[in-house]
Amino acid sequence: MEIKPIAPSFAASPQIRPADVARAVQAGYKTIVCNRPDGEADDQPPAAEIAEAARAAGVEFRYLPIKPGQFTDDLIRSFEDVLSTCKGPILAYCRTGTRSSTLWALTRAKMLSPDAILAATSKAGYDLSGLRPMMEERFGAEVHTPRPESYDVLIVGGGAGGVATAASLLKRRPHARVAIIEPREEHYYQPGWTLVGAGVFEKGQTMRRMGEVLPDGVKWIRGAVAGFLPEKNEVALENGERYGYEVLIVAPGLKLNWDAVEGLSATLGKNGVTSNYRYDLAPYTWELVRGLRKGKALFTQPPMPIKCAGAPQKAMYLSADYWLRTGVLRDIDVEFCNAGGVLFGVPEYVPALMEYVERYDATLSFNHNLVKVDGANKVATFEVTDGETTTTVEKEFGMMHVCPPQTGLDFIKASPLADAAGWVDVDQATLQHRKYPNIFGLGDGCSTPNAKTAAAVRKQAPVAAVNALAVLDGHDLVAQYDGYGSCPLTVERGKIVLAEFGYGGKLMPSFPEWIIDGKRPSRRAWFLKERMLPPMYWQGMFRGREYLAQPDMTFKKIGTE
Repeated sequence: MEIKPIAPSFAASPQIRPADVARAVQAGYKTIVCNRPDGEADDQPPAAEIAEAARAAGVEFRYLPIKPGQFTDDLIRSFEDVLSTCKGPILAYCRTGTRSSTLWALTRAKMLSPDAILAATSKAGYDLSGLRPMMEERFGAEVHTPRPESYDVLIVGGGAGGVATAASLLKRRPHARVAIIEPREEHYYQPGWTLVGAGVFEKGQTMRRMGEVLPDGVKWIRGAVAGFLPEKNEVALENGERYGYEVLIVAPGLKLNWDAVEGLSATLGKNGVTSNYRYDLAPYTWELVRGLRKGKALFTQPPMPIKCAGAPQKAMYLSADYWLRTGVLRDIDVEFCNAGGVLFGVPEYVPALMEYVERYDATLSFNHNLVKVDGANKVATFEVTDGETTTTVEKEFGMMHVCPPQTGLDFIKASPLADAAGWVDVDQATLQHRKYPNIFGLGDGCSTPNAKTAAAVRKQAPVAAVNALAVLDGHDLVAQYDGYGSCPLTVERGKIVLAEFGYGGKLMPSFPEWIIDGKRPSRRAWFLKERMLPPMYWQGMFRGREYLAQPDMTFKKIGTE
Protein backbone atom coordinates (compact mmCIF):
# COMPACT_ATOMS: atom_id res chain seq x y z
CA MET A 1 0.00 0.00 0.00
CA GLU A 2 1.26 3.45 -0.91
CA ILE A 3 -0.63 6.27 0.87
CA LYS A 4 -0.30 9.60 -0.96
CA PRO A 5 -1.40 12.59 1.19
CA ILE A 6 -3.00 15.38 -0.84
CA ALA A 7 -4.46 17.56 1.94
CA PRO A 8 -4.22 17.41 5.75
CA SER A 9 -7.52 15.54 5.91
CA PHE A 10 -7.33 13.50 2.69
CA ALA A 11 -5.07 10.99 0.96
CA ALA A 12 -5.37 8.76 -2.07
CA SER A 13 -3.95 5.30 -2.64
CA PRO A 14 -3.75 2.59 -5.27
CA GLN A 15 -5.76 -0.58 -4.62
CA ILE A 16 -5.46 -1.74 -1.01
CA ARG A 17 -5.96 -5.20 0.48
CA PRO A 18 -7.60 -6.25 3.75
CA ALA A 19 -4.20 -6.50 5.45
CA ASP A 20 -3.50 -2.84 4.54
CA VAL A 21 -6.41 -1.56 6.62
CA ALA A 22 -4.51 -1.99 9.89
CA ARG A 23 -1.60 0.01 8.45
CA ALA A 24 -3.98 2.80 7.43
CA VAL A 25 -5.40 2.89 10.95
CA GLN A 26 -1.89 3.05 12.41
CA ALA A 27 -1.24 6.01 10.10
CA GLY A 28 -4.23 7.79 11.66
CA TYR A 29 -6.95 7.41 9.02
CA LYS A 30 -10.51 7.22 10.37
CA THR A 31 -12.48 6.57 7.17
CA ILE A 32 -11.69 4.44 4.12
CA VAL A 33 -13.47 5.12 0.82
CA CYS A 34 -13.50 2.67 -2.09
CA ASN A 35 -13.84 4.41 -5.46
CA ARG A 36 -13.19 1.29 -7.52
CA PRO A 37 -16.05 -0.88 -8.84
CA ASP A 38 -15.73 -4.54 -8.02
CA GLY A 39 -14.53 -6.85 -10.78
CA GLU A 40 -12.25 -4.47 -12.69
CA ALA A 41 -9.23 -6.77 -12.44
CA ASP A 42 -8.46 -10.43 -11.85
CA ASP A 43 -6.51 -9.90 -8.62
CA GLN A 44 -8.71 -7.17 -7.12
CA PRO A 45 -10.11 -7.93 -3.64
CA PRO A 46 -13.87 -7.24 -3.40
CA ALA A 47 -14.91 -4.08 -1.57
CA ALA A 48 -16.81 -6.26 0.92
CA GLU A 49 -13.52 -7.76 2.12
CA ILE A 50 -12.03 -4.30 2.71
CA ALA A 51 -15.24 -3.23 4.46
CA GLU A 52 -15.06 -6.25 6.77
CA ALA A 53 -11.45 -5.46 7.64
CA ALA A 54 -12.40 -1.81 8.26
CA ARG A 55 -15.20 -2.79 10.64
CA ALA A 56 -12.85 -5.11 12.51
CA ALA A 57 -10.35 -2.24 12.84
CA GLY A 58 -13.03 0.19 14.06
CA VAL A 59 -12.93 2.61 11.12
CA GLU A 60 -15.71 3.76 8.83
CA PHE A 61 -15.98 2.43 5.28
CA ARG A 62 -17.79 3.94 2.31
CA TYR A 63 -18.30 2.38 -1.14
CA LEU A 64 -18.55 5.04 -3.85
CA PRO A 65 -17.51 3.31 -7.10
CA ILE A 66 -16.50 5.31 -10.15
CA LYS A 67 -16.34 3.86 -13.63
CA PRO A 68 -13.45 5.38 -15.59
CA GLY A 69 -14.27 8.87 -16.79
CA GLN A 70 -17.78 9.02 -15.30
CA PHE A 71 -17.46 11.92 -12.86
CA THR A 72 -21.08 13.02 -12.74
CA ASP A 73 -22.48 15.89 -10.69
CA ASP A 74 -24.34 13.40 -8.50
CA LEU A 75 -21.13 11.53 -7.80
CA ILE A 76 -19.30 14.74 -6.95
CA ARG A 77 -22.08 15.72 -4.54
CA SER A 78 -21.96 12.29 -2.92
CA PHE A 79 -18.23 12.63 -2.39
CA GLU A 80 -18.70 16.11 -0.97
CA ASP A 81 -21.07 14.54 1.53
CA VAL A 82 -18.43 11.94 2.47
CA LEU A 83 -15.80 14.64 2.99
CA SER A 84 -18.12 16.74 5.15
CA THR A 85 -19.76 14.02 7.28
CA CYS A 86 -17.18 11.23 7.73
CA LYS A 87 -14.44 11.30 10.32
CA GLY A 88 -11.10 12.42 9.02
CA PRO A 89 -8.50 12.05 7.89
CA ILE A 90 -9.94 10.07 4.98
CA LEU A 91 -8.12 7.56 2.77
CA ALA A 92 -9.72 6.92 -0.65
CA TYR A 93 -8.52 4.31 -3.10
CA CYS A 94 -9.13 3.04 -6.64
CA ARG A 95 -6.89 1.15 -9.07
CA THR A 96 -4.07 3.71 -9.02
CA GLY A 97 -5.52 6.48 -6.88
CA THR A 98 -6.14 8.69 -9.91
CA ARG A 99 -9.93 8.49 -9.77
CA SER A 100 -9.92 9.20 -6.03
CA SER A 101 -7.63 12.21 -6.41
CA THR A 102 -9.67 13.42 -9.39
CA LEU A 103 -12.87 13.24 -7.38
CA TRP A 104 -11.26 15.18 -4.54
CA ALA A 105 -10.03 17.81 -7.01
CA LEU A 106 -13.49 18.30 -8.52
CA THR A 107 -15.17 18.60 -5.12
CA ARG A 108 -12.66 21.27 -4.08
CA ALA A 109 -12.76 23.20 -7.36
CA LYS A 110 -15.46 25.57 -6.11
CA MET A 111 -13.36 26.76 -3.18
CA LEU A 112 -9.73 26.33 -4.27
CA SER A 113 -8.04 27.69 -7.35
CA PRO A 114 -7.00 25.22 -10.08
CA ASP A 115 -3.36 26.14 -9.39
CA ALA A 116 -3.68 25.20 -5.73
CA ILE A 117 -5.44 21.93 -6.50
CA LEU A 118 -2.98 20.90 -9.21
CA ALA A 119 -0.04 21.74 -6.95
CA ALA A 120 -1.44 19.51 -4.20
CA THR A 121 -2.23 16.56 -6.45
CA SER A 122 1.06 16.89 -8.34
CA LYS A 123 3.01 16.75 -5.08
CA ALA A 124 1.21 13.49 -4.33
CA GLY A 125 2.22 12.11 -7.72
CA TYR A 126 -1.01 12.65 -9.68
CA ASP A 127 -0.84 14.79 -12.80
CA LEU A 128 -4.38 16.13 -13.23
CA SER A 129 -3.49 19.01 -15.52
CA GLY A 130 -5.99 17.69 -18.07
CA LEU A 131 -8.74 18.63 -15.60
CA ARG A 132 -7.83 22.34 -15.59
CA PRO A 133 -10.65 23.40 -17.97
CA MET A 134 -13.24 21.60 -15.85
CA MET A 135 -11.83 23.03 -12.61
CA GLU A 136 -11.63 26.54 -14.07
CA GLU A 137 -15.25 26.26 -15.13
CA ARG A 138 -16.27 25.20 -11.61
CA PHE A 139 -14.07 27.94 -10.09
CA GLY A 140 -15.57 30.54 -12.41
CA ALA A 141 -12.44 31.34 -14.37
CA GLU A 142 -11.98 31.48 -18.12
CA VAL A 143 -11.71 28.07 -19.75
CA HIS A 144 -8.65 27.28 -21.86
CA THR A 145 -8.83 24.02 -23.82
CA PRO A 146 -5.43 23.18 -25.30
CA ARG A 147 -5.26 21.07 -28.42
CA PRO A 148 -4.46 17.46 -27.45
CA GLU A 149 -1.18 15.82 -28.34
CA SER A 150 -1.75 13.77 -31.49
CA TYR A 151 -0.18 10.71 -33.15
CA ASP A 152 -0.25 9.07 -36.56
CA VAL A 153 -1.37 5.84 -34.89
CA LEU A 154 -2.66 5.67 -31.33
CA ILE A 155 -3.00 2.20 -29.80
CA VAL A 156 -5.21 1.37 -26.82
CA GLY A 157 -3.83 -1.60 -24.91
CA GLY A 158 -0.32 -2.80 -24.15
CA GLY A 159 -1.11 -6.51 -24.32
CA ALA A 160 -0.01 -8.86 -27.08
CA GLY A 161 -2.25 -7.23 -29.70
CA GLY A 162 -1.20 -3.65 -29.05
CA VAL A 163 2.54 -4.29 -28.76
CA ALA A 164 2.70 -6.63 -31.76
CA THR A 165 0.78 -4.18 -33.95
CA ALA A 166 3.10 -1.34 -32.93
CA ALA A 167 6.08 -3.50 -33.90
CA SER A 168 4.54 -4.36 -37.28
CA LEU A 169 3.75 -0.70 -37.92
CA LEU A 170 7.26 0.51 -37.15
CA LYS A 171 8.81 -2.30 -39.18
CA ARG A 172 7.03 -0.85 -42.23
CA ARG A 173 7.32 2.82 -41.28
CA PRO A 174 10.10 3.43 -38.75
CA HIS A 175 9.44 7.15 -38.39
CA ALA A 176 5.68 6.93 -37.80
CA ARG A 177 4.45 8.66 -34.64
CA VAL A 178 3.03 5.74 -32.63
CA ALA A 179 1.87 5.70 -29.01
CA ILE A 180 0.38 3.01 -26.75
CA ILE A 181 -1.99 3.81 -23.90
CA GLU A 182 -1.55 1.25 -21.12
CA PRO A 183 -1.86 1.64 -17.33
CA ARG A 184 -0.09 -1.57 -16.29
CA GLU A 185 3.61 -1.63 -15.46
CA GLU A 186 3.87 -5.35 -16.29
CA HIS A 187 3.27 -7.41 -19.42
CA TYR A 188 2.31 -11.08 -19.08
CA TYR A 189 2.88 -14.04 -21.40
CA GLN A 190 -0.46 -15.61 -20.56
CA PRO A 191 -0.04 -18.79 -22.70
CA GLY A 192 2.68 -19.80 -20.25
CA TRP A 193 0.36 -19.94 -17.24
CA THR A 194 -0.88 -23.42 -18.20
CA LEU A 195 2.70 -24.66 -17.83
CA VAL A 196 3.15 -22.76 -14.56
CA GLY A 197 0.12 -24.64 -13.25
CA ALA A 198 1.82 -27.90 -14.26
CA GLY A 199 5.19 -27.14 -12.68
CA VAL A 200 6.97 -26.75 -16.03
CA PHE A 201 7.51 -22.95 -15.91
CA GLU A 202 8.07 -20.61 -12.98
CA LYS A 203 5.61 -17.74 -13.00
CA GLY A 204 8.44 -15.20 -13.25
CA GLN A 205 9.24 -16.55 -16.72
CA THR A 206 5.88 -15.22 -17.94
CA MET A 207 6.25 -11.58 -16.85
CA ARG A 208 8.36 -8.65 -18.03
CA ARG A 209 8.25 -4.94 -17.35
CA MET A 210 6.20 -3.00 -19.89
CA GLY A 211 9.12 -0.75 -20.76
CA GLU A 212 11.16 -3.81 -21.76
CA VAL A 213 8.69 -5.14 -24.32
CA LEU A 214 7.64 -1.96 -26.11
CA PRO A 215 9.33 -1.52 -29.51
CA ASP A 216 11.84 1.29 -29.91
CA GLY A 217 10.12 4.41 -31.16
CA VAL A 218 6.80 3.86 -29.37
CA LYS A 219 5.62 6.48 -26.88
CA TRP A 220 4.16 4.88 -23.74
CA ILE A 221 1.25 6.84 -22.31
CA ARG A 222 0.80 5.47 -18.79
CA GLY A 223 -2.89 5.84 -18.15
CA ALA A 224 -6.27 4.18 -18.37
CA VAL A 225 -8.81 5.03 -21.06
CA ALA A 226 -12.04 6.59 -19.84
CA GLY A 227 -13.80 6.96 -23.19
CA PHE A 228 -13.61 7.42 -26.94
CA LEU A 229 -14.52 10.52 -28.97
CA PRO A 230 -14.36 9.16 -32.54
CA GLU A 231 -16.07 12.19 -34.05
CA LYS A 232 -13.12 14.28 -32.81
CA ASN A 233 -10.48 11.57 -33.36
CA GLU A 234 -9.62 11.68 -29.66
CA VAL A 235 -9.32 9.34 -26.69
CA ALA A 236 -9.97 10.53 -23.12
CA LEU A 237 -8.10 9.16 -20.11
CA GLU A 238 -9.22 8.76 -16.51
CA ASN A 239 -7.15 11.76 -15.42
CA GLY A 240 -8.90 14.02 -17.93
CA GLU A 241 -6.11 14.10 -20.51
CA ARG A 242 -6.98 13.63 -24.17
CA TYR A 243 -4.91 12.37 -27.08
CA GLY A 244 -5.59 12.74 -30.78
CA TYR A 245 -4.94 10.36 -33.65
CA GLU A 246 -5.10 9.92 -37.39
CA VAL A 247 -5.70 6.17 -36.97
CA LEU A 248 -6.78 4.41 -33.77
CA ILE A 249 -6.10 0.75 -33.00
CA VAL A 250 -8.07 -0.76 -30.12
CA ALA A 251 -6.64 -3.91 -28.49
CA PRO A 252 -7.83 -3.76 -24.86
CA GLY A 253 -8.33 -7.45 -24.08
CA LEU A 254 -11.39 -8.72 -22.25
CA LYS A 255 -12.81 -8.90 -18.72
CA LEU A 256 -12.48 -12.01 -16.57
CA ASN A 257 -15.75 -11.79 -14.69
CA TRP A 258 -14.99 -13.70 -11.49
CA ASP A 259 -17.91 -12.07 -9.71
CA ALA A 260 -20.39 -13.63 -12.15
CA VAL A 261 -20.03 -16.84 -10.09
CA GLU A 262 -21.41 -16.37 -6.58
CA GLY A 263 -18.75 -16.82 -3.91
CA LEU A 264 -15.91 -17.42 -6.35
CA SER A 265 -13.90 -14.22 -5.77
CA ALA A 266 -13.91 -14.75 -2.02
CA THR A 267 -12.44 -18.26 -2.23
CA LEU A 268 -9.93 -17.98 -5.08
CA GLY A 269 -6.46 -18.98 -3.96
CA LYS A 270 -7.69 -20.94 -0.94
CA ASN A 271 -10.02 -23.80 -0.02
CA GLY A 272 -8.69 -25.78 -2.98
CA VAL A 273 -10.03 -23.33 -5.60
CA THR A 274 -7.59 -22.13 -8.25
CA SER A 275 -7.28 -20.94 -11.85
CA ASN A 276 -4.51 -20.80 -14.44
CA TYR A 277 -6.23 -17.68 -15.80
CA ARG A 278 -4.43 -15.59 -13.17
CA TYR A 279 -0.70 -14.98 -12.81
CA ASP A 280 -0.80 -15.18 -9.03
CA LEU A 281 -2.95 -18.34 -8.92
CA ALA A 282 -1.21 -20.59 -11.45
CA PRO A 283 1.42 -21.66 -8.86
CA TYR A 284 -1.42 -22.57 -6.48
CA THR A 285 -2.73 -24.94 -9.16
CA TRP A 286 0.56 -26.82 -9.09
CA GLU A 287 0.54 -26.81 -5.28
CA LEU A 288 -2.95 -28.35 -5.23
CA VAL A 289 -2.11 -30.94 -7.88
CA ARG A 290 0.95 -32.14 -5.96
CA GLY A 291 -0.97 -32.21 -2.70
CA LEU A 292 -4.10 -34.07 -3.81
CA ARG A 293 -3.95 -37.80 -3.09
CA LYS A 294 -7.60 -38.73 -3.27
CA GLY A 295 -11.08 -37.26 -3.73
CA LYS A 296 -12.82 -35.21 -6.40
CA ALA A 297 -11.01 -32.89 -8.82
CA LEU A 298 -13.32 -30.56 -10.73
CA PHE A 299 -12.37 -28.58 -13.84
CA THR A 300 -14.87 -26.04 -15.18
CA GLN A 301 -15.47 -24.19 -18.43
CA PRO A 302 -18.03 -21.34 -18.79
CA PRO A 303 -20.12 -20.40 -21.85
CA MET A 304 -18.25 -19.08 -24.87
CA PRO A 305 -16.56 -16.85 -25.80
CA ILE A 306 -13.47 -17.25 -23.64
CA LYS A 307 -9.79 -16.70 -24.26
CA CYS A 308 -7.93 -19.92 -25.11
CA ALA A 309 -10.93 -22.25 -25.19
CA GLY A 310 -8.69 -25.26 -24.63
CA ALA A 311 -7.09 -23.97 -21.40
CA PRO A 312 -9.72 -25.42 -19.00
CA GLN A 313 -9.18 -28.94 -20.30
CA LYS A 314 -5.41 -28.46 -20.59
CA ALA A 315 -5.36 -28.04 -16.81
CA MET A 316 -7.30 -31.29 -16.45
CA TYR A 317 -5.00 -33.30 -18.72
CA LEU A 318 -1.76 -32.10 -17.12
CA SER A 319 -3.10 -32.62 -13.60
CA ALA A 320 -4.37 -36.11 -14.37
CA ASP A 321 -1.08 -36.98 -16.08
CA TYR A 322 0.80 -36.07 -12.89
CA TRP A 323 -1.57 -38.16 -10.77
CA LEU A 324 -1.18 -41.07 -13.18
CA ARG A 325 2.61 -40.85 -13.10
CA THR A 326 2.67 -40.69 -9.28
CA GLY A 327 0.25 -43.59 -8.84
CA VAL A 328 -2.64 -41.76 -7.18
CA LEU A 329 -5.03 -41.29 -10.12
CA ARG A 330 -6.98 -44.43 -9.18
CA ASP A 331 -8.05 -42.65 -5.97
CA ILE A 332 -8.99 -39.35 -7.65
CA ASP A 333 -12.30 -38.74 -9.44
CA VAL A 334 -11.60 -36.34 -12.32
CA GLU A 335 -14.58 -34.46 -13.77
CA PHE A 336 -14.73 -31.82 -16.50
CA CYS A 337 -17.85 -29.63 -16.21
CA ASN A 338 -18.40 -27.74 -19.45
CA ALA A 339 -21.21 -25.23 -19.98
CA GLY A 340 -21.10 -26.16 -23.66
CA GLY A 341 -22.19 -29.33 -25.35
CA VAL A 342 -18.94 -30.59 -26.92
CA LEU A 343 -15.39 -31.26 -25.74
CA PHE A 344 -13.80 -29.11 -28.45
CA GLY A 345 -15.35 -26.99 -31.17
CA VAL A 346 -13.36 -28.42 -34.09
CA PRO A 347 -14.38 -32.09 -34.38
CA GLU A 348 -11.21 -33.32 -36.13
CA TYR A 349 -9.28 -32.96 -32.86
CA VAL A 350 -11.81 -34.67 -30.60
CA PRO A 351 -10.78 -38.33 -31.20
CA ALA A 352 -7.24 -37.71 -29.92
CA LEU A 353 -8.59 -35.82 -26.92
CA MET A 354 -11.06 -38.58 -26.11
CA GLU A 355 -8.20 -41.07 -25.92
CA TYR A 356 -6.81 -39.05 -23.03
CA VAL A 357 -10.21 -38.60 -21.40
CA GLU A 358 -10.44 -42.39 -21.35
CA ARG A 359 -6.81 -42.82 -20.24
CA TYR A 360 -7.47 -40.61 -17.21
CA ASP A 361 -10.94 -42.11 -16.62
CA ALA A 362 -12.33 -38.56 -16.56
CA THR A 363 -16.06 -37.83 -16.48
CA LEU A 364 -17.33 -35.34 -19.07
CA SER A 365 -20.33 -33.37 -17.80
CA PHE A 366 -21.65 -31.20 -20.61
CA ASN A 367 -24.17 -28.34 -20.25
CA HIS A 368 -22.93 -27.80 -16.67
CA ASN A 369 -22.47 -24.10 -15.93
CA LEU A 370 -20.80 -23.13 -12.64
CA VAL A 371 -22.95 -20.55 -10.79
CA LYS A 372 -21.84 -20.74 -7.14
CA VAL A 373 -18.88 -21.83 -5.02
CA ASP A 374 -18.98 -22.51 -1.29
CA GLY A 375 -15.26 -22.59 -0.64
CA ALA A 376 -15.41 -23.26 3.08
CA ASN A 377 -17.48 -26.40 2.55
CA LYS A 378 -15.88 -27.24 -0.82
CA VAL A 379 -19.17 -27.44 -2.71
CA ALA A 380 -19.72 -26.19 -6.27
CA THR A 381 -23.17 -25.50 -7.68
CA PHE A 382 -23.95 -25.93 -11.38
CA GLU A 383 -26.94 -25.12 -13.54
CA VAL A 384 -27.53 -28.11 -15.80
CA THR A 385 -29.44 -27.61 -19.04
CA ASP A 386 -31.28 -30.48 -20.69
CA GLY A 387 -33.22 -29.16 -23.67
CA GLU A 388 -35.53 -26.49 -22.27
CA THR A 389 -35.18 -27.72 -18.69
CA THR A 390 -32.62 -26.28 -16.25
CA THR A 391 -31.87 -27.88 -12.90
CA THR A 392 -29.32 -27.20 -10.17
CA VAL A 393 -26.81 -29.74 -8.89
CA GLU A 394 -24.16 -29.55 -6.18
CA LYS A 395 -20.79 -31.27 -6.38
CA GLU A 396 -18.24 -31.65 -3.61
CA PHE A 397 -14.57 -31.27 -4.48
CA GLY A 398 -11.09 -31.65 -3.08
CA MET A 399 -9.68 -29.21 -5.60
CA MET A 400 -11.31 -27.19 -8.36
CA HIS A 401 -9.78 -25.41 -11.33
CA VAL A 402 -12.09 -22.65 -12.54
CA CYS A 403 -12.25 -20.79 -15.83
CA PRO A 404 -14.26 -17.57 -15.23
CA PRO A 405 -17.02 -16.19 -17.47
CA GLN A 406 -15.64 -13.55 -19.83
CA THR A 407 -17.11 -10.39 -21.35
CA GLY A 408 -16.07 -7.19 -23.06
CA LEU A 409 -14.48 -4.55 -20.84
CA ASP A 410 -16.81 -2.02 -19.24
CA PHE A 411 -15.26 1.04 -20.91
CA ILE A 412 -15.63 -0.67 -24.30
CA LYS A 413 -19.25 -1.67 -23.64
CA ALA A 414 -20.11 1.93 -22.78
CA SER A 415 -18.40 3.34 -25.88
CA PRO A 416 -19.62 4.03 -29.43
CA LEU A 417 -17.12 1.42 -30.66
CA ALA A 418 -19.01 -1.55 -29.18
CA ASP A 419 -21.41 -3.95 -30.84
CA ALA A 420 -24.55 -5.17 -29.05
CA ALA A 421 -22.54 -7.82 -27.19
CA GLY A 422 -19.94 -5.36 -25.88
CA TRP A 423 -17.02 -6.16 -28.23
CA VAL A 424 -15.16 -3.74 -30.51
CA ASP A 425 -17.24 -3.98 -33.69
CA VAL A 426 -14.90 -4.77 -36.61
CA ASP A 427 -14.99 -6.45 -40.00
CA GLN A 428 -13.73 -10.00 -39.57
CA ALA A 429 -11.44 -9.84 -42.61
CA THR A 430 -9.97 -6.31 -42.55
CA LEU A 431 -10.29 -5.66 -38.78
CA GLN A 432 -11.60 -2.20 -39.67
CA HIS A 433 -14.35 -0.78 -37.47
CA ARG A 434 -17.75 -1.07 -39.10
CA LYS A 435 -18.68 2.57 -38.43
CA TYR A 436 -15.40 4.47 -38.14
CA PRO A 437 -13.00 3.74 -41.04
CA ASN A 438 -9.91 5.11 -39.26
CA ILE A 439 -10.35 2.73 -36.31
CA PHE A 440 -9.23 -0.91 -36.16
CA GLY A 441 -9.59 -3.57 -33.50
CA LEU A 442 -7.86 -6.86 -32.74
CA GLY A 443 -7.23 -9.36 -29.98
CA ASP A 444 -9.50 -10.78 -27.30
CA GLY A 445 -11.68 -7.67 -27.08
CA CYS A 446 -12.86 -7.48 -30.69
CA SER A 447 -15.89 -9.02 -32.37
CA THR A 448 -14.15 -11.36 -34.83
CA PRO A 449 -15.54 -14.93 -34.46
CA ASN A 450 -12.15 -16.61 -34.10
CA ALA A 451 -10.49 -18.43 -31.21
CA LYS A 452 -9.21 -15.82 -28.74
CA THR A 453 -5.57 -16.88 -28.56
CA ALA A 454 -2.10 -15.33 -28.76
CA ALA A 455 -1.66 -17.20 -32.05
CA ALA A 456 -4.65 -15.31 -33.46
CA VAL A 457 -3.08 -12.02 -32.39
CA ARG A 458 0.17 -13.03 -34.09
CA LYS A 459 -1.77 -13.20 -37.38
CA GLN A 460 -4.02 -10.20 -36.74
CA ALA A 461 -1.32 -7.68 -35.85
CA PRO A 462 0.31 -7.45 -39.31
CA VAL A 463 -3.14 -7.17 -40.93
CA ALA A 464 -4.12 -4.32 -38.62
CA ALA A 465 -0.77 -2.61 -39.22
CA VAL A 466 -0.90 -2.85 -43.03
CA ASN A 467 -4.50 -1.67 -43.23
CA ALA A 468 -3.92 1.14 -40.72
CA LEU A 469 -1.08 2.47 -42.86
CA ALA A 470 -3.31 2.19 -45.94
CA VAL A 471 -5.93 4.40 -44.27
CA LEU A 472 -3.22 6.80 -43.12
CA ASP A 473 -2.06 7.13 -46.75
CA GLY A 474 -5.58 7.36 -48.20
CA HIS A 475 -5.33 4.00 -49.97
CA ASP A 476 -7.67 1.01 -50.20
CA LEU A 477 -7.36 -1.80 -47.66
CA VAL A 478 -5.14 -4.61 -48.91
CA ALA A 479 -4.69 -7.15 -46.08
CA GLN A 480 -7.12 -9.67 -44.62
CA TYR A 481 -7.26 -11.98 -41.62
CA ASP A 482 -8.50 -15.53 -42.20
CA GLY A 483 -9.55 -16.35 -38.65
CA TYR A 484 -6.44 -18.37 -37.82
CA GLY A 485 -6.08 -19.48 -34.23
CA SER A 486 -4.05 -22.15 -32.52
CA CYS A 487 -4.64 -24.13 -29.36
CA PRO A 488 -1.76 -26.36 -28.25
CA LEU A 489 -3.70 -28.90 -26.17
CA THR A 490 -1.30 -30.22 -23.55
CA VAL A 491 -2.68 -33.75 -23.16
CA GLU A 492 0.28 -34.99 -21.09
CA ARG A 493 3.62 -33.65 -20.00
CA GLY A 494 5.73 -33.91 -23.14
CA LYS A 495 2.93 -34.26 -25.71
CA ILE A 496 0.53 -31.85 -27.36
CA VAL A 497 -2.37 -32.05 -29.80
CA LEU A 498 -1.67 -28.95 -31.90
CA ALA A 499 -5.06 -27.63 -33.00
CA GLU A 500 -4.81 -24.98 -35.73
CA PHE A 501 -7.90 -23.70 -37.48
CA GLY A 502 -9.55 -20.65 -38.98
CA TYR A 503 -13.02 -19.28 -39.54
CA GLY A 504 -15.68 -21.97 -39.69
CA GLY A 505 -13.37 -24.54 -38.11
CA LYS A 506 -11.28 -24.91 -41.28
CA LEU A 507 -8.05 -26.78 -40.48
CA MET A 508 -5.02 -24.55 -41.04
CA PRO A 509 -1.87 -26.51 -40.10
CA SER A 510 1.41 -24.63 -40.15
CA PHE A 511 3.51 -27.74 -40.80
CA PRO A 512 3.27 -30.80 -43.05
CA GLU A 513 1.90 -33.89 -41.32
CA TRP A 514 5.29 -35.61 -41.47
CA ILE A 515 6.66 -32.85 -39.22
CA ILE A 516 3.67 -32.32 -36.91
CA ASP A 517 0.34 -34.06 -37.36
CA GLY A 518 -1.87 -31.74 -35.35
CA LYS A 519 -4.60 -34.34 -34.97
CA ARG A 520 -2.29 -36.66 -33.00
CA PRO A 521 -0.35 -36.07 -29.76
CA SER A 522 3.20 -35.03 -30.57
CA ARG A 523 6.47 -34.43 -28.73
CA ARG A 524 7.49 -32.00 -31.46
CA ALA A 525 4.41 -29.90 -30.74
CA TRP A 526 5.37 -29.90 -27.04
CA PHE A 527 8.87 -28.71 -27.96
CA LEU A 528 7.26 -25.96 -30.04
CA LYS A 529 5.15 -24.71 -27.13
CA GLU A 530 7.76 -25.05 -24.40
CA ARG A 531 10.91 -23.95 -26.21
CA MET A 532 10.01 -22.05 -29.38
CA LEU A 533 6.80 -20.11 -28.79
CA PRO A 534 8.03 -17.99 -25.84
CA PRO A 535 10.99 -16.52 -27.79
CA MET A 536 8.74 -16.11 -30.85
CA TYR A 537 6.48 -14.02 -28.59
CA TRP A 538 9.11 -11.87 -26.87
CA GLN A 539 11.73 -11.52 -29.63
CA GLY A 540 9.51 -12.19 -32.65
CA MET A 541 6.06 -10.62 -32.40
CA PHE A 542 7.29 -7.67 -30.36
CA ARG A 543 10.15 -6.85 -32.73
CA GLY A 544 8.21 -6.99 -35.98
CA ARG A 545 9.46 -10.45 -36.96
CA GLU A 546 6.34 -11.97 -38.47
CA TYR A 547 7.26 -15.67 -38.39
CA LEU A 548 4.50 -17.63 -40.16
CA ALA A 549 2.35 -14.50 -39.91
CA GLN A 550 2.87 -12.51 -43.10
CA PRO A 551 -0.46 -10.86 -43.97
CA ASP A 552 -2.60 -12.07 -46.86
CA MET A 553 -2.52 -9.22 -49.39
CA THR A 554 -5.19 -10.57 -51.75
CA PHE A 555 -8.13 -8.86 -50.09
CA LYS A 556 -11.18 -8.04 -52.20
CA LYS A 557 -14.12 -6.18 -50.73
CA ILE A 558 -16.75 -8.50 -52.21
CA GLY A 559 -17.67 -11.43 -50.00
CA THR A 560 -15.81 -10.42 -46.84
CA GLU A 561 -18.82 -10.09 -44.58
